[in-house]
Amino acid sequence: MSRRITAAVLRHSGDQPRPYATNAPLELAVLDLAEPGLGELLVRIDAAGICHSDLSVINGDRPRPMPMALGHEAAATVIATGTPGDPDFAAGDRVVLVFLPACGDCAECRDGRGYLCGVAAEANGRGELIGGGRRLSEGGGEVHHHLGVSAFASHAVVDRRSAVKVDSDIPPEIAALFGCAVLTGVGAVMNTAALRKGESVLVYGLGGVGMAALMGAIAAGASRVCAIDPSPEKRALALDLGADEVAAPEDARRLEDADVVIESVGRASVLATAYAKAKRGGRVITVGLPNPSEMLTIPAISLVADGKALIGSYMGSSVPARDIPRYIELWRQGRLPVERLLTSVSPLSDINLCMDRLADGSAIRQVVIPGEPT
Repeated sequence: MSRRITAAVLRHSGDQPRPYATNAPLELAVLDLAEPGLGELLVRIDAAGICHSDLSVINGDRPRPMPMALGHEAAATVIATGTPGDPDFAAGDRVVLVFLPACGDCAECRDGRGYLCGVAAEANGRGELIGGGRRLSEGGGEVHHHLGVSAFASHAVVDRRSAVKVDSDIPPEIAALFGCAVLTGVGAVMNTAALRKGESVLVYGLGGVGMAALMGAIAAGASRVCAIDPSPEKRALALDLGADEVAAPEDARRLEDADVVIESVGRASVLATAYAKAKRGGRVITVGLPNPSEMLTIPAISLVADGKALIGSYMGSSVPARDIPRYIELWRQGRLPVERLLTSVSPLSDINLCMDRLADGSAIRQVVIPGEPT
């Protein structure tokens, strides 16, 4: 038995020119969604955030199997569980969905590094759930899942390991942001960099992840937090949030080098520039996802002679079940004003226009409300 849902489906990657609002690479389609199996949840999507990782699939920077129902950052309500008597989830629960479930059995998961789970990464690459296979179809043909979630839809079936239960009083448009932007940005500072109180931080790129990293650095007690972004509006917001100094990329030289540099742009050239702005002994954390063809060139001797560390950070080196509640508590305390990331809330029908705004760099985090199927 299946149910009919509405979802934003991408049928071709990398070949649709902008403006997306006119050429509509994402098509609102009616799909069949299978009932949840053992270890799975049927959820209603209450709000879904739009991330550069979604745009990277559309423009071809992140090749994925097609057709695919996009979206990976969301807050949802559990409608049904596939496991009778599920001890952790029940109908009516509010959950935050995360884009990398952990299998729990591989060496990385056993070592507490589920964000490096190879089983989950391979499933995501195939467009499947971590338990295997796909639950979406159209006219008898399968539709691939995006990062185990496919949140640009009225409903989804997800593995229970892709869901973290949260309090129901959090507005869904805020709760959604904890699933990727906050998890990745704050985690890059607190987990990957392990920022020590009194260290200085420089953030390259003030999208959702970069702005969350800036908030995380302030919350963690950095002595000085600076940011670089071409958008005057984003630089103004960073100052309003507590940044000490901001600059456009062409003026970045005037900013002091930092103990920790966060790169969230997703371009090899920006990463090389960010690396140069780390102090001797500094740590450079990169969370951006460049096109796989881009190559990084840095002075190799500096890694030893300057004692620098270049560290990749996937999902903010986070353990979602541990870190999402921790970050929500910081939000409740007013130390992570996540609501300031929110640029707009729109219906799902505006999804292509929202992708244009993201590509233009004019938005930080946009949220769509899928609603019921049409």
